[in-house]
Amino acid sequence: MEGLLDAFIAFIRAERGLSGKTVDAYAADLTVYFEDLRSRGKEDVARVTQADVLAHLVTLGKQGLGRRSQARHLAALRVFHRFLVAERLADKDPTEDVDTPKSPRKLPVFLTLEEVEQLLAAPDERTVTGLRDKAMLEVLYATGLRVTELCTLELNNVQLTSGYLVTRGKGAKERIVPLGRVAIEKVQAYLAMSRPEMLGKREAKALFVTPRGEGFTRQGFWKLLKRYALKAGILKPLSPHKLRHSFATHLVERGADLRAVQQMLGHADLATTQIYTHVNSARLRKVYDEFHPRSDAFKPKPPARKRPAGP
Repeated sequence: MEGLLDAFIAFIRAERGLSGKTVDAYAADLTVYFEDLRSRGKEDVARVTQADVLAHLVTLGKQGLGRRSQARHLAALRVFHRFLVAERLADKDPTEDVDTPKSPRKLPVFLTLEEVEQLLAAPDERTVTGLRDKAMLEVLYATGLRVTELCTLELNNVQLTSGYLVTRGKGAKERIVPLGRVAIEKVQAYLAMSRPEMLGKREAKALFVTPRGEGFTRQGFWKLLKRYALKAGILKPLSPHKLRHSFATHLVERGADLRAVQQMLGHADLATTQIYTHVNSARLRKVYDEFHPRSDAFKPKPPARKRPAGP
């Protein structure tokens, strides 16, 4: 088995161009796999069956390995067994019909409407940078852009008269996203006053620029957002992506068509967007449990004490 492992590692280093960390992770996962196979009397990996692979995943689960780690482990096994088949060292890939362990999806964290309003009110629009920051935050919440999409947004990609912008998301896929009235007004104010002052005689393709005339970085905007969250008194951890979650959640809560939200977010699969329906369902459940008298969690409020009558 060790000889096959060495040949496999040499292959993925030379042919797949994987990073050193990934190669080391594959080697570690396969070493654990081989030890488990030996403990069950399997010495020839070419004769491993689907049942052996499933038994190995069960063993990992009993050892406390989470589903996400199991999925990563299975990915290493898949690449290894496909290598054996490609090199004609095995007739069949036993991982072919094994489903990847799926982790339970966490509901996204988002801001309430009140928190969004507090955040958007935090920048001081009387200053050059404050006016720019106000426009950036309004655009981010109005469109649900990813932070990279916001930072790389170019001046020519924003059509204020028509009320939309064009962005390129994952896989360089282009999509059109509407802009709200408030966001348009704030961008117009920024373009009229802040941007010309920050650029001076310089030119820039980026819509949002720094006083040095450069476009924003992800890290730069992240720091800016944290500063305004602190100023707004928002205690929950905040990231640009949570504003994206807030954008989608608030649309779905108000009955927006899920496919329209999918298109605006740039999700390739509707299943990714459906997480926001689960958020809505969870909030409805909470409201039901709190207020419906037939709910198991309902706690009736004690009757208000009557004030004693005066003399």
